[in-house]
Amino acid sequence: MLLCKRDNISRLVINFMEETAQKPRWYIIHTYSGYEQRVERTIKEMMRTGQDKGLIEEIVVPTEQVVELVKGQKKTSTRKFFPGYVLVKMVFNDESWHLIQSIPKVTGFIGSKNKPSPITDAEADKILSTVQSRKEQPRPKFHFARGDEIRVVDGPFANFNGVVEDVNYDKGKLKVSVSIFGRQTPVELDFVQVSKS
Repeated sequence: MLLCKRDNISRLVINFMEETAQKPRWYIIHTYSGYEQRVERTIKEMMRTGQDKGLIEEIVVPTEQVVELVKGQKKTSTRKFFPGYVLVKMVFNDESWHLIQSIPKVTGFIGSKNKPSPITDAEADKILSTVQSRKEQPRPKFHFARGDEIRVVDGPFANFNGVVEDVNYDKGKLKVSVSIFGRQTPVELDFVQVSKS
């Protein structure tokens, strides 16, 4: 009777391990900085041609849209959240490990050398939802906080220096105290009209 229970428990443990080993999880790949998109394209090509044998489910280079002023024009550009890192959802085994490691400009996985640690589903969901929200609403190139010293680069107050009094990220506006004729005057400016001093 005791032997049957041990066999059942052993079978349950083995089944659980096999199921979890075959479940795709999110892993973080470390790449040379600046080569994230190239690694992403290579993996997508492997997925398209079937070289991955269905082991790779999804790949994401976390980026956000940023707005800046260039030569008087608002310009939206893409900035990486985590330069040098790529997220991949895949079934981890020796074959998938070797497949990723063989890609040029990949230095390895985050975690121990031969057994990378997956990130939790909650962490992956948080990163992916942040990426999605930042695609919908571009952010300023600089992060501003109350008390930051700034320089106005566009508009009627161009070349004036000021201090940030209030930040409204939803509207993309700053309330800045600017010295005009020796008096501190509050003005409201767009994020793209200023740069950090």
